Amino acid sequence: MIPISKRDLAFGDLGVHADLFDAAGMSEAFDMDGADDLFEARRGAMTGLAYRMLGSRADAEDVVQDAWIRWRGVEAGTVSNPAGFLNKIVTRLCLDRLKSARARREVYVGEWLPEPVVDDDNDSLGEDLSVAFLLALERLTPLERAAFLLHDVFDAPFSEVARVLGRNEAACRQLAARAREHVKAGKPRYRPSAEEEQRLTSAFLAAALGGDEAALRGILAQDVVMHADGGGKVNATMNPVYGLEKAVRLLMGVKKKWPAPEDTVARLARINGAPGIVMSQGGVVFQTMGLEIVDGRIAAVYTMRNPDKLARLHA
Repeated sequence: MIPISKRDLAFGDLGVHADLFDAAGMSEAFDMDGADDLFEARRGAMTGLAYRMLGSRADAEDVVQDAWIRWRGVEAGTVSNPAGFLNKIVTRLCLDRLKSARARREVYVGEWLPEPVVDDDNDSLGEDLSVAFLLALERLTPLERAAFLLHDVFDAPFSEVARVLGRNEAACRQLAARAREHVKAGKPRYRPSAEEEQRLTSAFLAAALGGDEAALRGILAQDVVMHADGGGKVNATMNPVYGLEKAVRLLMGVKKKWPAPEDTVARLARINGAPGIVMSQGGVVFQTMGLEIVDGRIAAVYTMRNPDKLARLHA
């Protein structure tokens, strides 16, 4: 292994060095024995942090791979808190990526939604993966997002958050507090039972594919919101559609103008921790639909059609 110095570990103009990763009160340096095992044990948490920061599973995996390269180059005896070290690497890499991501979002065609996390991936990345929550995070500044996630989701003390972000503790508390207020509205307040999820998801799938207007009116909320992300590459609504009447017209119009192919395979799934549907043709996933259920009705539908964000789901 070629050693990498502390200076080599700096990230662009952020000036991050290995000695800043150490936790207060930690006096014994980590000797890097078992470094590979420790990294693998932390992989899920790091991927979860990066996914929440970036809204993309593919980008999150790239960040973790970049973190691995830096981790393998750390000199023995320079790190006393490996978990804090890795959190800081991942957070700083994400902050760098968010600079270019913000520019891309400004020219993104239509509504942007996070890359869907399906089935077993939900368990590996932890809780708080709902699309509403991720969209709330998207409205925060990068530093607010980082402070909130590190402290409120990953339980890092503000002393560590301050070292990660290069701010004092008071400033980090303010960042997290502002973020908390914005995010509060995106946290699900209603938890449907498994039976209710199964019933409503199955009913929605049958009604949408069958063009059953009466059934749709019976399961959608009056203030339902329909979201869709096609990325400008496939047909999708450009903006959210609000209200029961418009939602029903949309679904009936889609059924009439763009019916699903006859050999479509549709299955129920967990999407970002919520009930949903995965639709594929010939083993290629072309659409996912995540449902938000509130008080026995479907309050929001998040449809992902952007093929770039569905690529890793293909059978």
